[in-house]
Amino acid sequence: MSKVFAESLLLIGRVLGPHGVGGLLKIESYARSEKTLVTAGKVYLRRSPGGISEYKLLSALPHKKGSLIRLEGLTSRDQAEAYRGAEIFIRKDAVRRDKDEYFWHELIGLRVYLATGRYLGTVEEVLPTAGNDIYVVREGKEEYLIPAVHEVVQRIDLEGGHMILSEMEGLLDLNEV
Repeated sequence: MSKVFAESLLLIGRVLGPHGVGGLLKIESYARSEKTLVTAGKVYLRRSPGGISEYKLLSALPHKKGSLIRLEGLTSRDQAEAYRGAEIFIRKDAVRRDKDEYFWHELIGLRVYLATGRYLGTVEEVLPTAGNDIYVVREGKEEYLIPAVHEVVQRIDLEGGHMILSEMEGLLDLNEV
């Protein structure tokens, strides 16, 4: 796989295993909904070690804590089993997102400041929760858990590499133990 091609792909999930006998794949999706996969139209599966296989996506449905996908050409449990553990990619240019919607990998490493200019640290990870994501911001021994909501996050500047937070009473106090 060429480096240029690899850079045009976005990791969107992983295959947990086959589902049933007809070639369905049970997956863990990193996308907000199956709509992201359906919109992309094609998925790329990478086994380790091995190359990438391209498939047309026929369907994607929510199932328990994951999703079930049907790919053109996978028609048996054995074929699906061969992709257990494979990473699932889509083309970055196939993803349609809202103006203030970001991929996690874009947020990791952003410098985080309060609107007053106080530096808090960098986003080191993003934790998904039922209501909203949580940004884990660290600097040295300090750690802040920041809710990813409009009331808290004023601005995200990917080009500038920073995030500005509203100065809200109690926001940082909750993080002190």
